[in-house]
Amino acid sequence: MSSNLVTVAYIAASILFILSLAGLSNQETARMGNLYGILGMVVAFVATASSAAVTGYTTLLGAILPAVVIGAFLASRVAMTSMPELVAILHSFVGLAAVLVGIANYLGDSSLLGIEETIHKLEIYIGVFIGAVTFTGSILAFGKLRAIISSKPLLLPARHLLNIGLVLGSIYLAIPYMHAEAASGLKPLLIMAVLAGILGVHLVAAIGGADMPVVISMLNSYSGWAAAAAGFMLSNDLLIVTGALVGSSGAILSIIMCKAMNRSFISVILGGFGQGSSSSQSIAEQPQGQVTSIDAQGVAELLSLAKKVIITPGYGMAVAQAQHPVSDITKLLRENGTKVRFGIHPVAGRLPGHMNVLLAEAKVPYDIVLEMEEINEDFSDTDVVLVIGANDTVNPSALEDPGSPIAGMPVLQVWHSTHVIVMKRGMSSGYAGVDNPLFYKENTKMLFGDAKKNVDAILISLKEISPTLVR
Repeated sequence: MSSNLVTVAYIAASILFILSLAGLSNQETARMGNLYGILGMVVAFVATASSAAVTGYTTLLGAILPAVVIGAFLASRVAMTSMPELVAILHSFVGLAAVLVGIANYLGDSSLLGIEETIHKLEIYIGVFIGAVTFTGSILAFGKLRAIISSKPLLLPARHLLNIGLVLGSIYLAIPYMHAEAASGLKPLLIMAVLAGILGVHLVAAIGGADMPVVISMLNSYSGWAAAAAGFMLSNDLLIVTGALVGSSGAILSIIMCKAMNRSFISVILGGFGQGSSSSQSIAEQPQGQVTSIDAQGVAELLSLAKKVIITPGYGMAVAQAQHPVSDITKLLRENGTKVRFGIHPVAGRLPGHMNVLLAEAKVPYDIVLEMEEINEDFSDTDVVLVIGANDTVNPSALEDPGSPIAGMPVLQVWHSTHVIVMKRGMSSGYAGVDNPLFYKENTKMLFGDAKKNVDAILISLKEISPTLVR
């Protein structure tokens, strides 16, 4: 394929990627957005593989085919609950690719001279730095999401000074690297990669579990900038554009989420989240009161008498895969005149939009799925709130306890409703490791057990009550 045709294909692919991002910004158009993205990647891949710069197709196919098989196999087996972990590990691959591309470019033959050579070496150095931070940070994020590593923040003494030292060390190593002749700068480049890798680990380790969704979106941004850096190293315009799109969109998403959580965007970058500790709570501040249990039939009776119901799902619904019976309950209540809506916290689950995807999969109408800021004022005028597997996102401590690790984080204020039904397996704390006073409030009742089994039982009871619903 001629260079002109490759350029045209790259422009077409860039347009498709932009359309993909536009489509993914809305639930109704998300499916089409995905299709645009897939088509754009196919165009980009075919154009690149057909360009005059690519040779050795036997080697290329030998690398691609096993990767396609492995990727398709793993993706087909990943449940929605594990999607955040998959995203995190994929980010790490992008970071590792940037590191390897940078090292390979540095060791490869270069005909550049003067200022062009200086710029190219600087591109490599920055690309390797970003890639190393993304690689190790994403690996640690994967470990936390997978529960291989504790979700509690690692708060080392003088941790910010450690981060500054690692950054300054990386900057200092750029001096011998930039002045090195031939391949003699490989040593400072590799040492810098190690320091950047340690920085990535420490930045993510210092972040508490409740803030992991923000970290994932930030790592998504890092992976985009790593890809853009690789594009500069390879002189590939499409890779630069694509990386910039991913990097900027990830950063914008992180800013939006930080505002929703009353957090500082700078603190995400510097690993400043999770500075609180549950141990800071005094005994007097621990939740007081007695837990009141309820069974599935009791919940069904409350729902049958309710005129307004709000459902607030969380990660527990995803784990139990209870979205389909929840959709059936919603349909049944709406058919009988009950106003049913869903309240979605920006960081519900383990990934932005996690709950929206699950509810869309279960055919819940888009127009009744509302964001936190759209529905928070309506809880005081609601008869029953069903909290299904959510914890930190409905925790009053965020507003009432200044010493809480999640203090200041906006939450769904479900406790203002007439009745709150919390569905949980037990009394364990949430992902942030914080106790929840909601469980002990007078208007809260706990429905213990597997979410799907309990939702199925509620649905059966509702169908029995359905013909005699009181209005």
